[in-house]
Amino acid sequence: MKTKSILIVLLTLGLNLSAQVKPAENKKTNEELQTAVVLESARKETSKELELSAADMQWWKDAKFGMFIHWGLYSIVGKGEWYMFNKSVDVREYRKLKDQFTAEKFNAKDWAQCAKDAGMKYMVMTSRHHDGFSLWDSPSSYDNFTSINSAAKKDFVSEYTTACREAGLKVGLYYSPLDWRFPGYFFPDMYRENAEQLKAQTYSQVEELMKNYGKIDVLWYDGGGDDWLGLGGLQWGGKEGWGRRPITEKYKGKPLFEPIKLNTMVRQYQPKVIMNERSGYEGDFTSREKAMGDFDNLRPWEKCGTISAGWGYMSVRTEPLPLKKILENLSNIVCRDGNYLLNVGPRPDGQIEQSQVARLKEVGEWLKLYGECIYGTKGGPVLPTPNYGATSTAKAIYIHVWEWPADGKITIEGLKGIKSGKPLTADNVLVSVKDGIVQLSCDKINKDNPLTVIKLKL
Repeated sequence: MKTKSILIVLLTLGLNLSAQVKPAENKKTNEELQTAVVLESARKETSKELELSAADMQWWKDAKFGMFIHWGLYSIVGKGEWYMFNKSVDVREYRKLKDQFTAEKFNAKDWAQCAKDAGMKYMVMTSRHHDGFSLWDSPSSYDNFTSINSAAKKDFVSEYTTACREAGLKVGLYYSPLDWRFPGYFFPDMYRENAEQLKAQTYSQVEELMKNYGKIDVLWYDGGGDDWLGLGGLQWGGKEGWGRRPITEKYKGKPLFEPIKLNTMVRQYQPKVIMNERSGYEGDFTSREKAMGDFDNLRPWEKCGTISAGWGYMSVRTEPLPLKKILENLSNIVCRDGNYLLNVGPRPDGQIEQSQVARLKEVGEWLKLYGECIYGTKGGPVLPTPNYGATSTAKAIYIHVWEWPADGKITIEGLKGIKSGKPLTADNVLVSVKDGIVQLSCDKINKDNPLTVIKLKL
């Protein structure tokens, strides 16, 4: 993309900031280390009856920043949340980990305070990951594989949801219909009865979560929908033997999960809960995991990423991302009109690594000073380039500079209605506005400031 940006929609008195635009050309982005297999299939079932209104989605779109938490039995091993699958651990041996799951330093209020100090507005906790271990008192759990039946003997979902609300944060729950303990998940046609037992567990457990823990604001599915069956396509290929179905290829077996039926039940208990698309139903927003992706204000979306090496606790790598990297990620995502869900993987005892807590507090301190360029904004009207992007409100446009060009100059054309401009952050940037052309000049970058933001008043 050229240095001069493409503008979206202009009005004579300023900018039509509610206009919808086509996604921009994809560019090189900042990405965190990923450890899990991800299936992001475009084929989803739709339902007008289940859709939320724009007004119901507004709090989420304004929030911009949330905390993701991956925590469970896999934390004991310290090799990530896919340990059981990646190492082909016998389910009987894996189950024994529950007797070590004491979680003696778990305090949901500390988690919520950490998120609040970071400037986050909502939280999403893994109530049950693909290993099948449930962090609540779930009567529907196959083989009673729950935290109540662990050494901890606690309902962590109950304590977590209460702590979120007390801290003024929106409550989110992650749930995986996928369960590695069920052969019917991997071979849904061959072990049909077992696959239907998996489906029954899913429906009953989702009902428990939506019915028993008060108002739930976000339901974050992962590994649901028929196209996930067989882990994204384990199928018989004749002479070629067993292989994985291409991610773009539709599952051809007998339908199983019936996501519209599942989420109709969800809406009965939680009419305003915001759902992602990973149950097989298109949901209210799209979850991006691998790549940052394009600018998109046609459909709400969220980018999830990790603060350190993995989603679940990784004992050998706990050092958090640098402050500059986290803020650049947040800025990149919000400039593309998305939300950022940043993950921490607490230790097996329930504590978040202190280095990560400290880093998140630094993020929160920056947001206290400059959060106006993040919260309650929209991406655009300047489409992101490798060097900068923009957010906007009805009163201002914020230019986020991630990397200054070698000559320290940026020129943006076509911005009508600009009254004046000055740096929002503590940077020595000269701003010139004339005839719809904004010129930014920075002779010396303040290396102590992780992100440069210029505020243009409308």
